Amino acid sequence: QVQLVESGGGLVQAGGSLRLSCAASAGTISTYAMGWFRQAPGLEREFVAGISWRGATTDYADSVKGRFTISRDNADNTVYLQMNSLKPEDTAVYYCAASRSSVWYPDLRMGYGMHYWGKGTLVTVSS
Repeated sequence: QVQLVESGGGLVQAGGSLRLSCAASAGTISTYAMGWFRQAPGLEREFVAGISWRGATTDYADSVKGRFTISRDNADNTVYLQMNSLKPEDTAVYYCAASRSSVWYPDLRMGYGMHYWGKGTLVTVSS
């Protein structure tokens, strides 16, 4: 059983940066495709970024492309989301998720193929 713990959220001004981390406190994620999702108040969960098990493939939502970067360190069992040029509309709870698939494929954007989820970390961007 994989347990995921997100960290790095907080309050930041528009234009600022944050780096989120997702660590596996139990189990290993080194062979899993990983994703970041977010949910703003009153809105549905949405896909943010995804990465294949070795990092060869990355995928981003159009709304964050060019501003966010997903990466991973399999030796540390950790996935990161570097968020730059943050906007107030990026305010949300950010969730890390793992798929037992090693390959990141577009359907994972829907979240249904993600088998393990963290509890989330809140990111608030002030204007």
